[in-house]
Amino acid sequence: MKYENYIKIDSIDIKELEIYQKLRDAVFSADNSFIADSPKVVNTLLERDIEIKSILATQEYYDKYRDLISLQNIPKLYLADKEEMQKIVGRRIHHNCMAHGVRPAQTQLSELGDHIIMLDEISSSENVGAIARSAAALGVDSYLLPSSAPHPYQRRALRVSMGHISKLKMHQYEDIFSTLEYLKARGYTIFGAELTPESINLADIETPKKWVLLMGHEGKGLSQEILDECSHCVKIEMVDGVRSFNVATAASIIMYKFKML
Repeated sequence: MKYENYIKIDSIDIKELEIYQKLRDAVFSADNSFIADSPKVVNTLLERDIEIKSILATQEYYDKYRDLISLQNIPKLYLADKEEMQKIVGRRIHHNCMAHGVRPAQTQLSELGDHIIMLDEISSSENVGAIARSAAALGVDSYLLPSSAPHPYQRRALRVSMGHISKLKMHQYEDIFSTLEYLKARGYTIFGAELTPESINLADIETPKKWVLLMGHEGKGLSQEILDECSHCVKIEMVDGVRSFNVATAASIIMYKFKML
């Protein structure tokens, strides 16, 4: 990578840089563009088959990761100092690298793996990102989310996942009931994470070859109608007086147990 390939920023009013300011947490452009923040996230994406349209970074970043960047065909490499980067994005930043990418096409439902982490209603982009990171770390390679949930390539979710959503097969569904019926017809056992009188202790669970772990809303959990569609309910054993974990923490604990069996 030669320095003459860099586009040195001499004005923050370059039209192609507007996207770094406009694409805030929950915003995507018509072509499904997203913005990634920080070297760790950007570098994870560079190691995957993700389309990167441009990088906006300091000389320090380009010098340190020259070999990695050189392996990719990135059309625009914008060079700026940190002060210029902050003027472009319109806020204070704590890193020296950003990237403009395009969300990959979602995986077809029929092509998901044998082990799936599935979300019902969920409102927090941080939880979406944290669950993606844990799934990738534990080898649960498929992520199934409702279309109404925060997208895992939203800026904050992507940052929390450290870019590891890019390692997962991801599908967004429209109707949970038809989706669950489809999965059961294809041989998946559905485990709903919920505290009910019929729930099986996590320590006593025996996982089959193909399973789906279904996590509910942060506050409401899973509805009775959805629980009726589950093959089993599973609960994490806790001390008296504590009812539940955060949904991302609970998902991580159960996924770990399921994968270790």
